[in-house]
Amino acid sequence: MSPDALLLLSFGGPERPEDVLPFLENVTRGRGVPRARLEEVAKHYLHFGGVSPINALNLAIIEAIEAEFAARGIELPVYFGNRNWHPMVEDTVARMREDGIGSALVFPTSAWGGYSGCLQYQEDIVRARAALGDDAPELRRLRQYFDHPLFIAAFADAIRAARAELPAAVRERARLVFTAHSVPDRADLVAGPPGAGRLYSRQVAEAARLCAAATGFTDYDLVWQSRSGPPQVPWLEPDIVDHLDGLGAAGVEAVVVCPVGFVSDHLEVIWDLDNEAAQRAAELGIAFARAATPGPDPRFARMVADLVEELRTDAAPARLGTVPGYGCTRNGAPCAVGCCGAPIAD
Repeated sequence: MSPDALLLLSFGGPERPEDVLPFLENVTRGRGVPRARLEEVAKHYLHFGGVSPINALNLAIIEAIEAEFAARGIELPVYFGNRNWHPMVEDTVARMREDGIGSALVFPTSAWGGYSGCLQYQEDIVRARAALGDDAPELRRLRQYFDHPLFIAAFADAIRAARAELPAAVRERARLVFTAHSVPDRADLVAGPPGAGRLYSRQVAEAARLCAAATGFTDYDLVWQSRSGPPQVPWLEPDIVDHLDGLGAAGVEAVVVCPVGFVSDHLEVIWDLDNEAAQRAAELGIAFARAATPGPDPRFARMVADLVEELRTDAAPARLGTVPGYGCTRNGAPCAVGCCGAPIAD
């Protein structure tokens, strides 16, 4: 496959108040989420004027990728499509066909394996191609990148910068806390080959380990955030706010929170961490600093270009970790190893 373009594939987010509930309905379609719960989540978006920052952040990433491609002589136009809000991936792939694109690489804004982190993006590719029929562009998804050296390096520098923001008196005693989006426990236990179960949480833990090692932390915590399911359904725990309560009780004076599970400062980062977690830390008397996400870092665009070059030149993947990572599939087909299958049923 000689690609004609790159498609950045993301989650999507509302861009005005009247978009918020329709967007949330798209996100939760078929899951039986009560209207009252959607209206509660909508308040988070309306707190910021009904505008999620995610589309603007992705457009900035695309601009940086285009500049990196130009510097390297990679002649690939970059397209943008979303799962849940405009520009919808189906519309983007249709435009790609109209532009004469016969094949493209797909970069998802998720570094992870598992159902939510990987297979759902494969499903997006299948759905977009099915909407066009037999003459749809061929789409090849790039691999998971949770342990790419540039991804880890960007987070490591962000951790150092965040720690430097803390008061000097407590800076050296700060606790490092990594956080990622929680998922239902059964969604973390995916069907697949022996050893592939809990791939998502293992990959997050590996990225956290690599970032901690790069910044000289020998001890740290991994917690979760942004759960949205009913209380009777087990999700990955502990929650970041609950964990802060425990740290406060243990006498911890300062924390550096690193959102290692996120590419950009979208709404769940700025609401759950910069608002809820930061407020709880203040109530507990804990100095709080949050590390930046890597999307705006120039190394992120360099990483994307590296992933493209891996496929174009058949180069060995640049990886720091030992936990399995997969990807590079065609037209939304599952990986040959079946590592990111649907969640195991209850």
